[in-house]
Amino acid sequence: MTNLHCLETLDCKSRLVSRVWPFLRYWLPAIIWMIIIFSGSTDVLSAHRTSRFIGPFLRWFKPDISDQTIARVQLVVRKTGHLSEYAVLALLLWYARRKPVRNDQRPWRWSEAAIALAIAGAYSATDEIHQSFIPSRQGQVSDVLIDLSGAAIGLLLLWAFGRWRKIW
Repeated sequence: MTNLHCLETLDCKSRLVSRVWPFLRYWLPAIIWMIIIFSGSTDVLSAHRTSRFIGPFLRWFKPDISDQTIARVQLVVRKTGHLSEYAVLALLLWYARRKPVRNDQRPWRWSEAAIALAIAGAYSATDEIHQSFIPSRQGQVSDVLIDLSGAAIGLLLLWAFGRWRKIW
């Protein structure tokens, strides 16, 4: 049976959907989030660009705010962005690896969390390498550590939530 003929049969289409649907359901959200992170690593979300919003916003609240304070607030906002975006990525990766179902009774496995953390860390490193090629950005090891911390915090919050809800 040729592939073209196979695509015309209902059984073959059903098998194709049964393979593609789990990928779309579990992995596509993580991949889309990785694309969002990657696109934010361009000049679009560089410190120069984000300062155009944060500085005027802070001056609107407090007109006599110093440039040094604005720089510190901008740094905190940017690093908090790193923490939160990688917390979300780690959760999406954990979800994709585990493939949970309704009323899932499987216990928490730290190995699944470790794999999600490792993938998030590897992606963070490649993202920082990517940033080192963007003129308005810098690739920094400290950002990889912040990203890893965010991923770990996200997974720990997931574990704590599961314990609190008595899921695992």
